[in-house]
Amino acid sequence: MVDLNQKYVTILDNIKSKIQLSPELVVFLDTEEDADYKNIVANYENEIHEVHQQVAAEAPLQLEAFELHLLNDQFEGLYLPKALGYAVLRGRVSSTVKYYRTQEHFSKVLKYIITSTNFEQIKQRVGQSIQIGFALSSDIWITNIIEGVTNKKVKAFLESQKLQNYRDQKIRNSGLVKYRKQFQSLNYQTAKFPQTVDELLAEIATLKDFLKYRSKGEFDNTSLNDSINALLANEAFYDNKDYLEICIIIGLHYDLDEKGSQLMTNVFNETRKNPNHSTDFFELYNQHWNEVKGISTESEKRFSILVDKSTTDNISSFFTTLDDVNTLGYIHEDAANHIREFYYKHEGLSIENEAIRNSILAKFQQFLNNLSITNYTEYFEINKSFIIYMDIFSNQKFNQELKDLSLKYVRKGLKIYTDKRGKEYQDIKKFVKTTFVDYKFMTAKEIVELFKTKRKPKVA
Repeated sequence: MVDLNQKYVTILDNIKSKIQLSPELVVFLDTEEDADYKNIVANYENEIHEVHQQVAAEAPLQLEAFELHLLNDQFEGLYLPKALGYAVLRGRVSSTVKYYRTQEHFSKVLKYIITSTNFEQIKQRVGQSIQIGFALSSDIWITNIIEGVTNKKVKAFLESQKLQNYRDQKIRNSGLVKYRKQFQSLNYQTAKFPQTVDELLAEIATLKDFLKYRSKGEFDNTSLNDSINALLANEAFYDNKDYLEICIIIGLHYDLDEKGSQLMTNVFNETRKNPNHSTDFFELYNQHWNEVKGISTESEKRFSILVDKSTTDNISSFFTTLDDVNTLGYIHEDAANHIREFYYKHEGLSIENEAIRNSILAKFQQFLNNLSITNYTEYFEINKSFIIYMDIFSNQKFNQELKDLSLKYVRKGLKIYTDKRGKEYQDIKKFVKTTFVDYKFMTAKEIVELFKTKRKPKVA
């Protein structure tokens, strides 16, 4: 766990002072009424939430330290229900919908809540979190928590949160899915960067999930640089295949500083000495492509810079080819020739060829997903490149992906251009009738069905 930066500590302590000096707290201490406690929550909890989201965006490795800082009586239990929920959801869950490991952060937050002077008010907001957390935990762990409680009312409350129906794996999974949806708009992801091989084995899956999550959004990942650099500098990890996957994720999606870039190049220079490295690399690279539904040209360029191409192997050849294609543009005739040259050096279904097909497919995906329907003539034009790469690859899966992309785009057009006598509708129909049959995307009969008006059922 990374310590909480002093600037965040100062902000939180200012909020804590505001709570303690607030008229709402004076009233609650006098009445001890639930409604008066809710007034404190309504007036001050959102301030804590805003800081939490700031830390999540800027310094995610400090999130657990942030939440532990709230375990102070002067915060009056504010934001702890959310913190407990985050702790529940961060735990890695197995195929049997159980935690792989005990969740210490969940335990710390829960133990503080049940000893809080405001427990009666807080417990009204944490029941579902405790139920899901208990459902995912082992019976031994739950028993240890409950047995450590001396207050009979608190112990009875915790006992009541062990729901029998969650013993059923399907019900437990359904409950977890519904619970996650409540937090889907919130950023609470964090991770621990391992320093030893044992820590790597324990944290690797969670770290991969975290790095993938941070790669998707428009996050400032500068705060991760020191931790990433330490990870890349650890030679004890070099023989681990999962570590190679982490390096691929970082290399594709993270803008490293100068030190990190050199370390990454060093990692690949060392691991490429392993005779299995090329096979492992392309397997993991293709796996990641499928998981993220395509690797962008920007990511390819970012990674290519890190690859020492003075080493003669398939990886150097792959990224040299991508450099040529990304410089020329994939629709350029010379770019297609570079792809053909690389492709014909390997067996058709090789993992190297799968990687190059995926690269071209991602470029078509990006183009069509961003192409406005009003510019449908550009779709007609890109089809000239479709046929070139279909001819080079001779791969049914690639052809099917292009068909799916094309159908998705055409159907978007038919929703907008509904006038069957209109020029746009007729342009699209004429193009599809000829091209889709030539490409074997659809039969003539299927095309007739595509353009047939769907009659609405008559109202009885």
